[in-house]
Amino acid sequence: MRIEGRGAPYADFPWNEIVPGLFMGGHHYRDSSGGLLPVVVGSEFDVVVSLYRRDGHGPAEAVVHRCCEIPDGPLTSRQLAEVVELGEFAAAAVREDRKVLVRCQAGYNRSGLVIVQALLTLGYSLDDAMFLVRNRRSKWALSNHLFVNYLTTGLGVAGLLVGLDD
Repeated sequence: MRIEGRGAPYADFPWNEIVPGLFMGGHHYRDSSGGLLPVVVGSEFDVVVSLYRRDGHGPAEAVVHRCCEIPDGPLTSRQLAEVVELGEFAAAAVREDRKVLVRCQAGYNRSGLVIVQALLTLGYSLDDAMFLVRNRRSKWALSNHLFVNYLTTGLGVAGLLVGLDD
């Protein structure tokens, strides 16, 4: 599920490299005429983390593929823990010199949440990680203010706080 109404256009590229070996993308992007095209991942990456899934978008069978569908909205404590785990998984793969793609529907919010967590795991500050995502992917990245609040609170603490409602 993707929250509509933010006014964000789809990206101009299927994916963008945020730091060496760590890419952020979506399942669709705009071509030069503004038309919407599907992003089909083959074997360009060693690891793909999908937070949104559609049949026919890859990756190739030999690629390590972790899929964890999460909404582009409020997350449960379990989903926040999964984001932390996926960020750590992506960071570990980057440390092993593997080429990693983290993707969601448009490639802005859900993928941005995991990418920032991966960057934090790799030693970047929160401000630097969020700047890199917005600068290298799109100014529309991390436009979900709830996700930014989760990040500034810390995903572990946010998970505990959200868990109080369970």
